[in-house]
This record gives sequence, structure tokens and C-alpha cells, in this order.
Amino acid sequence: MTELKYFAANIVETCVRGFPFPCQTGLLKIGHPDRNSPVFLTCNFHLTVERVKKALQGIDCYLLIANSKGINVWCASTGGHLTNHSVISVIKTSGIEELVDHRQLILPQLAAAGVEARVIRQKTGWRCIWGPVYARDIPAFLNHGLQKTPEMRQVVFPFSQRMEMAVMWAFPLSLAVGLLTLFLWPEAFLPLITLIWLLPLLIFALFPLYAKWLNSGKYRASFSKYTIIFDFGRLPLVLWGIFMVALLTYSLLSRNDSGAFLLHWGFASLVLILLISIDLMGSTPVYKSGLHEDRFLRITLERGKCRGAAFCEQVCPRNCYQVDHRQHKATIPRADYCVQCGACIVQCPFDALFFRSPSGEVLPPEIIRKFKLNLLGKRLVKQA
Repeated sequence: MTELKYFAANIVETCVRGFPFPCQTGLLKIGHPDRNSPVFLTCNFHLTVERVKKALQGIDCYLLIANSKGINVWCASTGGHLTNHSVISVIKTSGIEELVDHRQLILPQLAAAGVEARVIRQKTGWRCIWGPVYARDIPAFLNHGLQKTPEMRQVVFPFSQRMEMAVMWAFPLSLAVGLLTLFLWPEAFLPLITLIWLLPLLIFALFPLYAKWLNSGKYRASFSKYTIIFDFGRLPLVLWGIFMVALLTYSLLSRNDSGAFLLHWGFASLVLILLISIDLMGSTPVYKSGLHEDRFLRITLERGKCRGAAFCEQVCPRNCYQVDHRQHKATIPRADYCVQCGACIVQCPFDALFFRSPSGEVLPPEIIRKFKLNLLGKRLVKQA
């Protein structure tokens, strides 16, 4: 029954994962934990909680569920919804301090953009350890003595995740368009629904083939800061071109050369292509949103301040950093892979990292810590 509920939750919540889906915050006991058992923390996005619980099966531990307003870890932390206050609050109200003798808290690595380990330590006495990006790596992380491999630190975009994003786009769009079409254009209902599901499945399935064409900064000299349509790459327009060729071929073969027929389906398909392709980069974990001006920022290391603490290496989701532990210095050999999440800046205890804009303007650490990005890429004061 538990497996069936987990499967159902995955299906239903994947369809609506573009929307907040909160669950109760607090403390969960996994297995039979004792006073020395590890303590994990996650957000209160229900699908994430279910997947973390699944990954922790067979491990005797405690799981703290912090308030993120029902948003997933990475979006909540970068958007100012999973904060120091969220973590401190659940530590203080859950009763976990009476259940364990240690003060060691394992947080998801992707929370590092919004939760400051130093502040948690100062205000609660709990030491934050950054766990792996994906919950499935938790058992291996524990077996390695709480040490992560580079693979555990890096976000990827495998086929399964790409299909989830396709469903996230297709399901609500098919509901909205389907209801509208039933009243205004009933004969087009099935073809439109088919097209709505086929397009995102193709766009995300073929992502590895065209990902190299996506360049978050290449249009900044030519277009406005909201390059929503222009940043989505070539594939959607290629698909639309193929569809139009097929539509024209069908029209000729069926001798239905009505201009209205071609106009209706050409316009409908173009609108769907543009809707599904808007901010394609923001629908991936490996590119910055096309709506965010932060995609033009460059991570900069002030080597004179660096002491090789390696927090940057531990929290970077793209493995941009390499730390020389003998000389106690960090370098950024993969700076081009940076997604400007700001986690390294937030966690650096020496303020050796900052963002620099194309015009040379510096965004210092205190700005990145205090102001978080909303959906349109505007920096607002975080909740707490």
C-alpha cells in the first residue's frame, strides 16, 4: 500500500509540480532512530518529502521538514522561501534537540543558496553539513563518512527529469486549452491535446542534441533584458517548421487547401510552441532562467581573501570549483558552467567571492545574502 501511495503521489504531483504543494512541517522518525542517529532536513514540498522518505528507507534517522511555502528546495532557497529562519524554527519547535546528543544537521546541498551555515551555527549551535544534490545518493553519502564525490555535488538533467518537466508543462496547458477548445473549436480538441503533449515531450527528450545551442548570454547585445522568446534555442522553431511542412503536405494530399485551415492550425501550433518554449533554460537545472538578468553575471574570486575553506566546492551544483588543500586556495576552472545560484557567495566565510556584471558593477556578498530572486529575476529582501 505504501508503494502504491508513493507511485500515485509521484504521478499526480509531477503533473502539478509547477505549483506549490505544501505538507506539514515538523519532525519525522524514519526507522528506529536513537540519540546518535543522523538528522536530515528538507523542504515542505510534498513530492520532495516523499522522495526523501523513500531514499531514507532502511536508515534509522530523523527528518526535519522546514517551511518553504510548499516550494522545492532549490527554488525556495534561491527565492527566499527556505531561509535561516525556516531552519532555526524547525530546530527549535520540533523537539529534535531533546532526542539526539549531537548537533549535526544534514541539509540538501541545493539549500545553500538561501540558508547560511554560519548563522545556523551561531544561533542554534548546530553544525550544518551539506548533503548530496539528489536524495538517492544519501545512503552512499553516509557510507562515505558524510563525504561527497564530485558526482554527488553536481546537478544533471537525465531523461527521467526531462520527462517530468515535459509533463509539468503539458498537463496544465492541456487542461486549460482543452476546456477552451471544447466550447470554441470542438473538432480540434483531440489534435490540439495530442500536439500539446507531443511538443514538450519532444523538446525535452531531444534536449541533449540542442543544449549546446543554448547560451544564456549571447543575446544581451541585441535584445532587451527580457529575452523570453529569443533565448529558447532553435529546436522549437525547427519543430514548428516540420509541423507546418506536414500540415501543408496533409492539406495537399487531402485536397483541403483552405487558407483558413492552414491559418488556424499554423497560428495554434505557433502559439503552443511559444508557450511551451518560453524560458526553456529556466525549466532546466543546468542553465539560468532567460527571465533573469543575473544570467549575465560572472562569478569572481578575490584570491587574496581566499583561505581554501572549500565551502564553494561543497555547495556548487555545477562543480565549478577546485580547491588546492595544500596551498589553501580555490580556483574556478569551470566558471563557464556557473548558473549564478549564489550558493558559493552565501557560504564563503571570507567574502572572497562576488558577482560582477558585464558593465563592471560588483554585487557584493551582503547583497546576495540579503536579496533573493523572484520569478522575474528581481532581487527582493528575503523572508527572513
